[in-house]
Amino acid sequence: MGNAQAVEEGQPVVNGIQVEDLKALVSTVKQDPRKGLTRWKVTSAWQGRTHIRAEIGPFRLGEKEVERPFVIDIDEPAELGGGNAYPNPQEHLIAALNACMMVGYVALCALQGIALEKLEIQTEGDIDLRGFLGLDDRIPAGYKSLNYTVRIKGDASEEQFAKIHELVMATSPNYYNITRSVGLKPTLVVE
Repeated sequence: MGNAQAVEEGQPVVNGIQVEDLKALVSTVKQDPRKGLTRWKVTSAWQGRTHIRAEIGPFRLGEKEVERPFVIDIDEPAELGGGNAYPNPQEHLIAALNACMMVGYVALCALQGIALEKLEIQTEGDIDLRGFLGLDDRIPAGYKSLNYTVRIKGDASEEQFAKIHELVMATSPNYYNITRSVGLKPTLVVE
C-alpha cells in the first residue's frame, strides 16, 4: 500500500500522487474549463456463452486523445448460466464504484498532505432475479440500494477524514452516476 510522503523527481509525493502535478491539473482546468472535458469509450463484444470482452478505447482530455490499450473480460457465475471465468457485470459495477471513490480519497488526502496507511471500501447489494428474468414486472431488474463501508487510516483526525468523506461523495463521478439517473441514448443497428 502506497502510504507516506516522499519526494520524487523534486516533487512531493503523497500516497503515490505527485501533488504538484495534481495541483497543476486543477489550475489548468480552473483557467480553461474546456481542458477539463473528457470523453470515455468502451466497445464490448460477445465472445460466446456469457463471456464478454470490453476493449477500452482512447479517452479524450480537452483536445488531446490518449490511448488506453486495456481489455476487461466479463462472465457470469456457472449458477447463472456462465462459465465463471471472470467477474460479472454487477461485480465490475461495484468495483468501478469503489475504485472511483478510492481515487477521490487518495487524491484529496494527498492534496491535504494526509498520508494514508489503509483504505478499503466494501460494497454490497441485493438483486432479485425475478426482475432480471422478467418473471415479475413489479420487481426491479437491478439494485434498490447499495451499502458501503469505508475503512480509512492515516495521519489525519476523524474530523478531517469526515470532511474528505463528504467531498468524495460530492465529487466522485461514479458515486454521481450510481446515485442519480443518467440518461442513456440507445441506437440499435441490425446487421
